[in-house]
Amino acid sequence: MTVAVTEGWEIERPVVEALRRGDRHAFETLVRTCDRWVRGVIFGVLGNVDRVDDVVQHTWLSVWQRAGELRDVDRWRAWLYRLARNAALDAGRDIARRRRHEPGPPADDVPRPVETGTGEAVLLAAEQHRDVMQAVAGLPALYREPFVLRHLNGWSYQEIADVMDMPVDSVETRLVRARRMLRQALQHRLGMDDAAAE
Repeated sequence: MTVAVTEGWEIERPVVEALRRGDRHAFETLVRTCDRWVRGVIFGVLGNVDRVDDVVQHTWLSVWQRAGELRDVDRWRAWLYRLARNAALDAGRDIARRRRHEPGPPADDVPRPVETGTGEAVLLAAEQHRDVMQAVAGLPALYREPFVLRHLNGWSYQEIADVMDMPVDSVETRLVRARRMLRQALQHRLGMDDAAAE
């Protein structure tokens, strides 16, 4: 899975209305336009890259099956967010249940960067990417979710507040805490103390 900044997730109202009527072309347009940010939502909730593809498939199936339930076309983002988030929460419970019954070494939950180069630079970039994504995955879900929406998906504070149904001030507070926790985690990973990091 690649976690990347989302661009162009605007969908025209007629596309959403057509989706509600079961139009497959409208569905394909939605998938093509919004798949990246759906992946970001799911990663934000799960913090586990290994399951993202499966949960994305489940989410899009759910979107297709439940499109007729979307009552307010103007609230389609919040509706899609809830479907993706609920699918991720269900997967998270499933993962936790399996871990209780099948103890073993943790899976490598780190997305792999695309390697575009050779030698030491590629290795260094891959290692830095791994460290950052492990630190993001290690954030508590309360902070990881808005952090991923903001910094990996490129959402505005207002968009996050709308879909998470909370005041913008709360989003800002969670993001400040997430950044602080992430900075501390990365300093610890890199063996830096606070003074050296400044």
